[in-house]
Amino acid sequence: MVLGELGDKLKGTLSKISKALFVDEKLLDEIVREIQRALLHADINVQLVFKLSKSIKERALKEDIPGLDKREHLVKIVYEELVQFLGGDKKEPDISKAPTKLMLVGLFGAGKTTTSGKLAKYYSKRGKKVALVGLDVWRPAAMKQLEQVGKNVGVDTFVNMDEKNPLTIWNSVKEDVEKYDLIIIDTAGRDALSEELIKEIEDVTDAIAPDEKILVLQADIGQAAQAQAEQFHKSCNITGVIISKMDGSAKGGGALTACAVTGAPIMFIGVGEGPSDLESFNPKGFVSRLLGMGDIEALLEKAQEAMAGTNQEDMQKKLMKGDFDLNDLYEQMNAMKKMGSLSKIMDLMPGMGGMKIPKEALKGQDEKLTKWKFIIDSCTPFERANPDQMNGSRVERIAKGSGTTPQQIRELLKQYKMSKKLMKSMGGSEKKMQKMMAKMQGGQMGR
Repeated sequence: MVLGELGDKLKGTLSKISKALFVDEKLLDEIVREIQRALLHADINVQLVFKLSKSIKERALKEDIPGLDKREHLVKIVYEELVQFLGGDKKEPDISKAPTKLMLVGLFGAGKTTTSGKLAKYYSKRGKKVALVGLDVWRPAAMKQLEQVGKNVGVDTFVNMDEKNPLTIWNSVKEDVEKYDLIIIDTAGRDALSEELIKEIEDVTDAIAPDEKILVLQADIGQAAQAQAEQFHKSCNITGVIISKMDGSAKGGGALTACAVTGAPIMFIGVGEGPSDLESFNPKGFVSRLLGMGDIEALLEKAQEAMAGTNQEDMQKKLMKGDFDLNDLYEQMNAMKKMGSLSKIMDLMPGMGGMKIPKEALKGQDEKLTKWKFIIDSCTPFERANPDQMNGSRVERIAKGSGTTPQQIRELLKQYKMSKKLMKSMGGSEKKMQKMMAKMQGGQMGR
């Protein structure tokens, strides 16, 4: 997961709290030291770490909440202080008017162009008509990259491969893009924040008058993020930050917290290389995940996106009756694939993030799902609709067609029967499902 090492250390700290017989100042000092070490290892500013740990200790010694024992109260304090540490409430760009102009700024290598495509995908899935505009006239092939990114995510792209003046490009397309709900503008970067770049940013900002000016920073920049955020803020008054490449950095905490103290909220984080690997940054959900408590809101959002275009009501009725075939199972598997890897899904599930399941086991499950899709693809319409009629000769034929083994097909059929039996045993009781969801949501602190 994002900042997995930090999450593991914080989960270990919470485990120590829950196992303690009682909470005294000695335990508090030990817990605070562990939190300090974990945060410092994640490249978070020393002064910020000491300020946070001091606040945790002071609250734990002074506060007393009826109905919570000292251990539960301490866990609650750690959660709440970490949430405030990362910005408190969730903040996203204001795209209420049409068109909204959203301009991305940042240095070379920050991932602005890739992030432009991810943002386009994110808002397209939410029903917005999006256009990409390329104003990066400095980096070779930047325009071609943006054009390809736009094609990959299915949005219109406005670029000019020959023009070297960003203002000329903007003036040539500004009337064409008025018909869109959201205009995402990819600007040029440099190796450093030079006077030349600052002048260009100021000129482009004045000409475009963007509604949101978002700074893109890569996670591995660490504590240097604060200086960059402040410098860009002076040039164009940035309204938000996107942290890219969070999935590949153990020290992304520096970028997360350094930006928080500048007053520019973190709006999104990049959590992978795919066009859908962009998450709205919600400090409550993010901290909840770090502590192994999951993130129901993000899980439900991913599920809704994955099931878009399917008849969810019919599927729910079939599942609750236990009356579904391989076609329905196939649809479920497709939806799961869209939600991401099993390890990412488990991070979002309350109670599952704290389980120490080997990465190899989770990877094996992902590979198994891929093979099962191949098997179902090789079935005839009759076999999909009537898996109980699958005999030996059919299994042999499907194995040859899908490049799998008869044993793998029987394993799929066994899983199908178990799923069907489980859903049928629930007897269509929606109250049971509602109780389950309420229990899961009840595990979310501060939600």
